[in-house]
Amino acid sequence: MTTMIGVIGGSGLYEIDGLEDAAWQSVESPWGAPSDQILTGRLDGVAMAFLPRHGRGHTHSPTTVPYRANIDALKRLGVTDVVSVSACGSFREEMAPGDFVVVDQFIDRTFAREKSFFGTGLVGHVSVAHPTCPRLGAACLEAGRASGITMHDGGTYLAMEGPQFSSVAESHMYRSWGCDVIGMTNMPEAKLAREAELCYASVAMITDYDSWHPDHGAVDITEIIKTLGANSANAKGLVARLPDLLGSDRAPCPHGCDRALEFAIMTAPDKRDPELLAKLDAVAGRVL
Repeated sequence: MTTMIGVIGGSGLYEIDGLEDAAWQSVESPWGAPSDQILTGRLDGVAMAFLPRHGRGHTHSPTTVPYRANIDALKRLGVTDVVSVSACGSFREEMAPGDFVVVDQFIDRTFAREKSFFGTGLVGHVSVAHPTCPRLGAACLEAGRASGITMHDGGTYLAMEGPQFSSVAESHMYRSWGCDVIGMTNMPEAKLAREAELCYASVAMITDYDSWHPDHGAVDITEIIKTLGANSANAKGLVARLPDLLGSDRAPCPHGCDRALEFAIMTAPDKRDPELLAKLDAVAGRVL
């Protein structure tokens, strides 16, 4: 199998530098239009695809991002490993603005989004007990540290609906739950990547201390934008090191991410909805 790295860029990261044979291309998906065209090319001999989550010019809110179309489009292109890069707030003093966190757990508080490729007529259940790929996360951690970024290994990401930031009461509640960072976009993205049998890693770029911090008060969007600039440059450095770490030849995922649907389909073959079955050709074609 050949590695193809898919990078989903969040706030502040709208492109990747240095791709050979770079070209923006449109990918049709039965789940609707993706956030934008996808930039494809090669970096150090490894195929890469970049998708700006909010679209170039930041036209999609966290709620309106077409998460299913995005993951389906990356799978159709041949992506094997998805690295999600996103801005977030921090609930921990030691996780400061400018630091990056390789997230390994989520609490999903979103409520206005389609969260699965499966549904009536074709029911599927995958495990997201461990929603990110340890192998891919370790590569992101190593790449970030090699780029001089202060990296935190592991953290729980609270996914909120948005688009507003948290109240002080909410911020303190999420801290009491043991959450480390807060953002608006990694759910249902991580769940959908698991349904599509893609390895998924989340790199959360800290921009602020949310609203709990006594010395920082409410989230200041002007300060966030300043931090985003530095984070974007660091994120590009991290991504540039991934091809060398992952290599072009890819073995099966040792954690089973690429076999997540092995026993997930519940609906009997003769009861499956033909229309939904057709839409799942890329996501679940291996098992269907």
